Amino acid sequence: MPVPPFLADLRSHVGTQLLWLSGVSAVVVDDDERILLVRRADNGLWAIVGGVLEPGEQPAPAIVREVHEETGVHVVPERVCTVYTEPPMTYPNGDRAQYLDIAFRCRPVGGRARVNDDESLEVAWFPADALPAMEEKNLLKITQALKGGAESWFVEPS
Repeated sequence: MPVPPFLADLRSHVGTQLLWLSGVSAVVVDDDERILLVRRADNGLWAIVGGVLEPGEQPAPAIVREVHEETGVHVVPERVCTVYTEPPMTYPNGDRAQYLDIAFRCRPVGGRARVNDDESLEVAWFPADALPAMEEKNLLKITQALKGGAESWFVEPS
């Protein structure tokens, strides 16, 4: 996965220390209730599209950018469906991070689904009732995005 320049610069000062980062993710749902997924290059797993906010970037434009960069699809965010603090993680190079992720339900409005960068091995649409295996956090975001209404899901501290 390419490291954004601002993050590479920060890592040059703090090394592999745990960083608190803001992330966004997208549950892209088309008119046929299909979900847009990517098969990640780093771990081979299917997932919803996601990424890190650049300094000063707003969450909704960030997810529009991320979806297009990774899949070639243009989207409009419709609503926030989850706000979730992910557990700390360690990347293969030893970098540690923890993300506050804001997930949006998005509607596709153009483009064509394809592998559009080196972060994905495949990009595909899946019926909501026939999703491939993926991490539970992605399934939770998809479930919440498919619920009617404008409510959001917030994880309570345990």
